[in-house]
Amino acid sequence: MLFTEKYRPKKFEDIKGQKIIVERIKAMVENKNLNNLLFAGPAGVGKTSLILVATRELYGDGWQENTLELNASDERGIDIVRNKVKDFARTKSFGDIPKLCILDEADSLTREAQQALRRTMETFSNTCRFCLLANYSSKIIDPIQSRCTVFRFKPLEKEEIKLIIDNVAKNEKLNIDEKASDALIEVGEGDVRKIENILQSCVVVNKDITENLIYDLVSRAKPKDIIEILNIAIKGDFIKARERLLEVMLQQGLSGLDVIKQIHREIWNLDLEDKEKIRLIDRCGEIEFRIVEGSDEFLQLETLLSNFVKK
Repeated sequence: MLFTEKYRPKKFEDIKGQKIIVERIKAMVENKNLNNLLFAGPAGVGKTSLILVATRELYGDGWQENTLELNASDERGIDIVRNKVKDFARTKSFGDIPKLCILDEADSLTREAQQALRRTMETFSNTCRFCLLANYSSKIIDPIQSRCTVFRFKPLEKEEIKLIIDNVAKNEKLNIDEKASDALIEVGEGDVRKIENILQSCVVVNKDITENLIYDLVSRAKPKDIIEILNIAIKGDFIKARERLLEVMLQQGLSGLDVIKQIHREIWNLDLEDKEKIRLIDRCGEIEFRIVEGSDEFLQLETLLSNFVKK
């Protein structure tokens, strides 16, 4: 079984972070009065897990008959709202509580589909409630947002992610040292789903999880390697910095965009004045745009490195 499913929270108490949001949803469930909801926030922070826990608590053993879960990124046209969603919403639930329609990745719905959904939410409010899950609330039209109670999820704190990593390590009998744990948090960027997938990939290779194993599997350079390259350039040795960058890119199989993002993160850890850091961040943005537009990756990275060389 995938770790993402095996360790999905089963109770409200299992959900890490989002304490205030969990308390409010729990209160709604206890009162058996779930509003139309909009969960907005980055990926892998517990949006889907929370609504599934709430659904099981609310409907008990009959939760599957009373819920419709759709991934809007697969079916995002107006027909899905006019047919599947409308047909589900118009029928009465098996109990006294209105049914629940969960639309994952709702920000992928077209504007026409969202307009149709707005009317459906209004017409069938007595028989069905809606929960929309989105990464970007700005992509949900205002009329839908005004019909929902909006909860904004934040990335999990480092300590909360460590608790999840420790739980997986304990149950799967893994050995994860402190550096490996920090590396998981670094590459996961607050996305617990991503961290659990990385862990599962590591387990196939070795149950002793190390920092090197993690960076090798995710094809990312170690932060210390990027810092080393930038420091060499800052000291004025452009040729050596260029050679070291090429070596790291070939060893890890990195693309130009991967390197740009890591350089952007590590600039803030350099021993430079803030004004100089801002200038370099600006150059990162320009170089990334050029690569996205189709310019030669290594040529653009060389151009970026040249900006680090002290004049």
